[in-house]
Amino acid sequence: MKRTILTGVLVLATGVSGLMAQKNKKDQPQPKEQQTAGPKMSPGEQQAVMALVQAQGKPDETIVAAENLLTKYADTTYKDTALFMEAIAYQQKGDKDKMQIFAERTLAANPKYFQASLMLADLTVQQTREHDLDRDEKLAKADKYANDAIATVTAASKPNPQLSDQQWEEAKKDLIAQAHDALGMSALQKKNYDLAITELKTAVEGAAHAEPAFQVRLASAYQQSGKNDEAITLAEKVMNDAQTPQQIKSVAQAIRAAAVVAKNGGKPLNAPAPPPQIEVKKQ
Repeated sequence: MKRTILTGVLVLATGVSGLMAQKNKKDQPQPKEQQTAGPKMSPGEQQAVMALVQAQGKPDETIVAAENLLTKYADTTYKDTALFMEAIAYQQKGDKDKMQIFAERTLAANPKYFQASLMLADLTVQQTREHDLDRDEKLAKADKYANDAIATVTAASKPNPQLSDQQWEEAKKDLIAQAHDALGMSALQKKNYDLAITELKTAVEGAAHAEPAFQVRLASAYQQSGKNDEAITLAEKVMNDAQTPQQIKSVAQAIRAAAVVAKNGGKPLNAPAPPPQIEVKKQ
């Protein structure tokens, strides 16, 4: 799972855990305005929410806990949270169809839930193929998800006081970078290489934490647009980074090789010279 997705989940989980922690401080005196602020939960609903938080990282348990909360407490304040955590669980299980269903249900419950918009932008682009009859429609939908996420994240306030201002600003940068990455992938699908390079450079340069996947996609955009020197330089940077996962290094290596071949007139680097032409005289 990408660092940026994990950042979104961290923000989400911190918010839920923090709220529940505050609700469970029964022995501490609270100002009157805090006692009356916010929705009240029954002990049963509190337990159901805590069970959902504690199930994170365990897909099957998360699904059970989310369904338990949504079934028993249909009007829970945490409906969007439960739906998105269920989408994450199906992502972890590799079930993209249900992942999409629950991400869409999250947005239906809360149109400003930017993590779900980011998930759907990324998923929609990755599931779109060049010869799909509805390719343009799918990519337009992906672009809307990504642009909606950028607008929402940009305007969003810190979701939980437990996050420092710096942590929230870094999270916002990573989330917005993820949206630009999706826009870049969409532009690549359309073979709009100039736009792809612009969006992917924004993702690479705007992220608070370096993301090799963004870099390798930018290298691919360079290579496909004929900017082979830029592709080679960036691919080598990714390959030489010790923190880059091996799978991404392999992709970077393939992009570099393609750029080298293109730069070398369609011949592999250091390819053997063709045998000299020997004229055979007719007897």
